[in-house]
Amino acid sequence: MSKLKVGIIVFLGTNCELDTKRACEFFGWDVEYIWHNDKIKKKYDLIFIPGGFSYGDHISSGRIAKLSPAVKSLPVGKSLIVGICNGFQILCEAKLLSGALIDNQNIKFISKVADLNFKGEKISLPIAHHQGNYFCKNIDEKQILMTYQNNENGSDMSIAGIYDRKNRIIGMMPHPERAIYEELGLTDGRKVFEFVKNEI
Repeated sequence: MSKLKVGIIVFLGTNCELDTKRACEFFGWDVEYIWHNDKIKKKYDLIFIPGGFSYGDHISSGRIAKLSPAVKSLPVGKSLIVGICNGFQILCEAKLLSGALIDNQNIKFISKVADLNFKGEKISLPIAHHQGNYFCKNIDEKQILMTYQNNENGSDMSIAGIYDRKNRIIGMMPHPERAIYEELGLTDGRKVFEFVKNEI
C-alpha cells in the first residue's frame, strides 16, 4: 500500500502544525504543509487543520480563518478532513460541521489531560482551550466521536469530538498529536490516528 498523502493547513497563529506533522510521520505518512493563503489543488488522502490561535483568535476563534482560500477550497467529500482544537472551531465557523464552540462554562482557559470515551474505551488526551464548550441544538448521536468522562467545559452531551461521515469531516477539541511518543508520557493519541487511518 502506498503512503498516505497528508496536508496540514498552517495559519498565522497556528502552533500545533509541527506536532501534527511528527505524529503523521510516526505512522510513516507523507506529509506537507499547506499555506492558508493558497487554494488546495493537490490531491490528499487526509487534510489536518491543526490547533493554535489562527489570526490570534481576533473577533472569535476561527472566524477569520474560515475565509481563507485553503478552507474555502477544502475538498469536502474527497479527502478525509480532521480539525483539531482550533481546527474544530474553524470547521464549525465555516459551517462544515454543525454546532459552535463557545466559551468554557467556567470562562477560564483549560489546560490539562482529560479522560475521554472513544470507540468504547477510555483514553486520556491533552486539552488546551478557552472556547471548547460545544453547543449544538440538534446532533445525531451517531455523529458523536468522543465524549469527556468529566464534562470539562460544559459541552452539550459532554461532546469532545464529532464526525460527519457523509462529508468525511472530523472535529475534536482534544490533542491526539500530543499523545504519540512515550517520552511525553501519553500514547493514547495513537488510537485516534489509527482510527483516522482506517477511515481513509
